[in-house]
Amino acid sequence: MNEQIRHYQDKLNYEIDSWDLYVSLTENQHIVVIDARSPEAFALQHIPGAINIPHRTMTEETTQQLDKDAVYVSYCDGIGCNASTKGALKLAQLGFKVKELLGGLDWWLRDGYATDGSQASTGKDVVCGC
Repeated sequence: MNEQIRHYQDKLNYEIDSWDLYVSLTENQHIVVIDARSPEAFALQHIPGAINIPHRTMTEETTQQLDKDAVYVSYCDGIGCNASTKGALKLAQLGFKVKELLGGLDWWLRDGYATDGSQASTGKDVVCGC
């Protein structure tokens, strides 16, 4: 495989967009969404079904209850935030299969999907077994 093909394959292996995440959740694929932001940000607004594990607190102890067979999707506010990258890196270092959500919560909202939290927004609902 040439270098360019490997580059694009790696992007697809390690990144996911909001459409693909939405489809994966509605099809009940073995995906767990991780909000890598602060508990305060999570409480205001988050992707339905997401669990909050701030990247600063990710350790073997705080992730021991997580299923190593699932694929974890790490996200944060959007392209101006790197909590999703830090979270994805820490989860990968802890032995989890991880993808990073492109555009984070910002692009999730722009694509018209609903959120939960005290500042929840309406949109296309995620109906899943999450």
